Amino acid sequence: QVQLVESGGGLVQPGGSLRLSCAASGIIFSIYDMGWYRQAPGKQRELVASVTSGGSTNYADSVKGRFTISRDNAKKTVYLQMNSLQPEDTAVYSCNANFRATSWRNYWGKGTLVTVSS
Repeated sequence: QVQLVESGGGLVQPGGSLRLSCAASGIIFSIYDMGWYRQAPGKQRELVASVTSGGSTNYADSVKGRFTISRDNAKKTVYLQMNSLQPEDTAVYSCNANFRATSWRNYWGKGTLVTVSS
């Protein structure tokens, strides 16, 4: 059974930092591209950051220079370090695992809430 379990969300003041973690099980983690998405109230889900199986990273323009995605294949975990958080970063952050070759596999975690407020 595939599971992606996010942790690390919470309430933080503007300008603060959080580190999100997503622990995977039931998949060969190292071959999956991993991503962090977020969905704010009343808005569509958007890609925040991604890291390929080869280690290449990509970021939404709104978080470049503030957020850093990384992965630890030995721990089957992907991280999202979020610095200089702003109220507009408030959202449910979800982890995604994607593998596409001769077949396609795509999995989602349930998400963790990040609230940026004073």
